[in-house]
Amino acid sequence: MIQFEKIDAVGKITLNRPEKYNSFVREMALALQDTLVKCESDDSIRCILITGAGKAFCAGQDLKEAIDPKGPEIEKIVREHYNPIIKKIRAIDKPIIAAVNGVAAGAGANLALACDIVTATQSANFIQAFCKIGLVPDSGGTYFLPRLIGLPKATAIMMTGESVSAEKAEQMGMIYAVYEDDEFESKSLELAKSISEMPTKGLGYTKKLLNYSLNNSLDDQLNLEAETQALSAKSEDHKEGIQAFLEKRSPIFTGK
Repeated sequence: MIQFEKIDAVGKITLNRPEKYNSFVREMALALQDTLVKCESDDSIRCILITGAGKAFCAGQDLKEAIDPKGPEIEKIVREHYNPIIKKIRAIDKPIIAAVNGVAAGAGANLALACDIVTATQSANFIQAFCKIGLVPDSGGTYFLPRLIGLPKATAIMMTGESVSAEKAEQMGMIYAVYEDDEFESKSLELAKSISEMPTKGLGYTKKLLNYSLNNSLDDQLNLEAETQALSAKSEDHKEGIQAFLEKRSPIFTGK
């Protein structure tokens, strides 16, 4: 249900239930949590790429499991399946890219939006499908989407269940880039490889600052920037960056 491969310094995670549009069941959600933890602890992995197998990125929750009287209740699904995934994505001090290869609906859309960078194939679309079955957006959707595109647009998208094309999502500022279908996979991996060669520790600090910026006052954020900059200046990658600049060469970062 979760496929993992390491490509150079990129940990590629593929949601792998293509026959069900990669919709989540408990086993798959827990496996994704475990895989994220392994990527976090492996120092040789400096960027994580999450994508889907087949025609879809992720259609959200498998409703067959959700309505099964013997299955987990909806609150258990949210608290034990999705919340830990979203928290882990934001806590891992490495860049995480969502490469949305097709439809991203419900929790699948919000999983993508919780990542640091989102790319999408031209034929992909994003759907806040919860309203169509009388539920509310979860998996951080009500937190991230208003911050990405503003409250009015986020409200309308969530209350109408509108299907947002990849092109429109990029124009709104919801995602980073849209690639042609035939070059999507190679371009997304190229981006992940490029970021994996950047100063990973510094990028992790940047992610931390961005996380805090969502709730901090300006004074608090300025103080945190000063503290974090002092930590960044002690990294080996900072020293390498300065040395490379002085020597007029490209830096070789190690992520330390």
